[in-house]
Amino acid sequence: MSLAELQMDAESEHVVLLHGLCRTAKSMMVLERALASAGYCVHNVDYPSRTARIERLGDEAIGRALIECQSNGAKTIHFVTHSLGGILVRSYLSRHAVAELGHVVMLGPPNRGSEVADRLGSWKVYSLFNGPAGLELGTRPSSTSNQLGPAHFSLGIIAGNRSINWINSLIIPGVDDGKVSVENTKLEGMADHIVLKTTHPMMMRNRQVISQTITFLRAGRFLHDRGKRAEPRRASKGWCK
Repeated sequence: MSLAELQMDAESEHVVLLHGLCRTAKSMMVLERALASAGYCVHNVDYPSRTARIERLGDEAIGRALIECQSNGAKTIHFVTHSLGGILVRSYLSRHAVAELGHVVMLGPPNRGSEVADRLGSWKVYSLFNGPAGLELGTRPSSTSNQLGPAHFSLGIIAGNRSINWINSLIIPGVDDGKVSVENTKLEGMADHIVLKTTHPMMMRNRQVISQTITFLRAGRFLHDRGKRAEPRRASKGWCK
């Protein structure tokens, strides 16, 4: 394959990044740079996570990102999300078809909700700080996280098992990342799941997380054998602007 063909192939493969609750696109910049260096066209989406419910946030943020990808010639569109961003993708894909959809990687997603939302959701300060979407992330069957159903797309989930928030960890049963338990990151229909030594707020900057994210985008699976390394991807320009 010629250099021109490699370049064209790289430019047709896009990645949409969606940050978590109370964060901004700046929190995904390390991951953005790594994905661009790996040859992907990257769209790091900023959205006002505290202003609306999950369905509206997803429709507006993802709808806008898809138009941008398609206008730049995307043939494959992947998603990499942190925390709430993963629930936005689930909400959007439960109601809309994306013909170019590739793989989805979720970092620390509250797919089955978080006990923190259960315990603190009735507190006024919680709702003021986390907004309407934060109130939808409980573990009850009626919560949005648990109403969206299984994954019908290629999904890889990375969970963290380290916490710097011991107060939250006292609320959460089992191993957790300070916001969500490892068990509650899982989702029926997922293609792969891996647990790494990282905390919830820092996982999108963690080297192992970034490496495993790129591995899943290439192969649709994580690299569970630590003795092996992912095959190198050709370098090309990223950041479709």
